Amino acid sequence: MSGTILCHREGAIATVTLANPGKLNAIDFAMWRQLTETFAQLSGDGEVRCVVLRGEGDQAFAAGGDIEEFVHRRDTLERAMAYHAQVGAALRAIFDCRHPTVALIQGACIGGGLEIAAQCDLRICGQSSRFGAPINKLGFSMYPGEMDGLLRLAGAATVSEILLEGRILGAPEAFAKGLVTRVVADSEAVTEAFASARRICDGAPLVASWHKQWIRRLRHDVPLSEQELRSSFAFLDSDDYREGLSAFLEKRRPNFRGR
Repeated sequence: MSGTILCHREGAIATVTLANPGKLNAIDFAMWRQLTETFAQLSGDGEVRCVVLRGEGDQAFAAGGDIEEFVHRRDTLERAMAYHAQVGAALRAIFDCRHPTVALIQGACIGGGLEIAAQCDLRICGQSSRFGAPINKLGFSMYPGEMDGLLRLAGAATVSEILLEGRILGAPEAFAKGLVTRVVADSEAVTEAFASARRICDGAPLVASWHKQWIRRLRHDVPLSEQELRSSFAFLDSDDYREGLSAFLEKRRPNFRGR
């Protein structure tokens, strides 16, 4: 039986759930494909202001890829390339989502689950969450296109430790090594992740998109061009900028509309 990707909207917050009952939400091929489609649709939805990505239940965010599929999905070079092209497309769709993304992590966040969480803007986890990719014990290596997201997030030293030793890290160590944004008590993980999403929604959505854009651009060791510097003031022509200033001066809550 295949797993599935669930998507639920409540106001401006979309919740995407990795669901594969009985397999700790392991990601099968159909789920990778659904993830790609779901995030492409959400990115184009102007009513969404934040996406929370989580696993079903509280035992796992996702315990990796569905290894039972590997016997027939990755048994030849051609099928392995096609499989990981789909995985890469899903990871890119999450990373490229124009809305801020929050990974709500409970329990195991392993292998493909860790790759997914790494694409999100924020990662909030419970104290007992566990992180790693012990695939050295399974005899296969991480696909370079999937490793890139972890390198971007935590750097070569941490990725080397995770992949070469195959260690499973607890939440405090994962936080210290930059894999997660915030660690809270297990009982507070859901509350804190959605509180974070609401704080994001309270801000101007155009500003959130611009901040995502500039954070990623400034990671490249290339000076900003004059045109890029000028484009950083695009907010001057937005209704939300005028609304934000007016609300501040009038001492009221702003009503941002994303334009």
